[in-house]
Amino acid sequence: MSYETLSVEIDGRGVAILWLDRAEKHNALSAQMIAELTQAAGALGGDDAVRAVVLAAKGRTFCAGGDLGWMRDQFTAEPAVRSVEAAKLAHMLQALNTLPKPLIGRLHGNAFGGGVGMASVCDVAIGADSITMALTETRLGLIPATIGPYVAARMGEAKARRVFMSGRRFDAVEAVQLNLLARAVPEGDLDTAIEAEVTPYLSCAPEAVARSKALLRALGPRIDEDVIAHTVGELAKCWEGSEAPEGIGAFFDKRKPRWAE
Repeated sequence: MSYETLSVEIDGRGVAILWLDRAEKHNALSAQMIAELTQAAGALGGDDAVRAVVLAAKGRTFCAGGDLGWMRDQFTAEPAVRSVEAAKLAHMLQALNTLPKPLIGRLHGNAFGGGVGMASVCDVAIGADSITMALTETRLGLIPATIGPYVAARMGEAKARRVFMSGRRFDAVEAVQLNLLARAVPEGDLDTAIEAEVTPYLSCAPEAVARSKALLRALGPRIDEDVIAHTVGELAKCWEGSEAPEGIGAFFDKRKPRWAE
């Protein structure tokens, strides 16, 4: 399967690298990328030859979050269309979260907003020690809605409260403390660290790995269709409100939103 916003490489051991490949837009999650990530998760999850998946990115940034042009389009869309678009984002995250293969995040560059969510759906995420992360949604009049269940599951509520609402940036050291990253290493050591995470799975029974992952998700925080529907509704409400158009409009106008003046 070919993609326009992604690329996939699979080596002879069955280790797949799923590249976010929209470097010119800092790998922001557009409608097309969301659709292609959902497709890729299904394809890799159903491929018996694939033993493990590494989620990585081209360019300087791991993922800048949701594409603001795509979000701006929702302001003039019908309510039903807004809900459908929000649901596509939510189900893409769930497809990656429930991928029946180990999913290892390789964060070589910054991750903001939805990029933090992408790291949170990985079974383990390793980052370069030079990166910066942030949940920037509230600075734009939005909330971390569809990524919220995965961020909360990864961080726990107490740690999430430190960064979930403030929009502040934090470094890789703090990201480890917040449980978003398992490790932070020099960028030159990143591939070695990723290989150390991947290699043990190649000695494990693939079906047992998949069943173990599914069991752990069943035992962990509940992220089912009701939870997903709630997050979809919350994101759609933001798009219908007055703050998101102001925040995203200010971004494109290169000015401060009214609450930051």
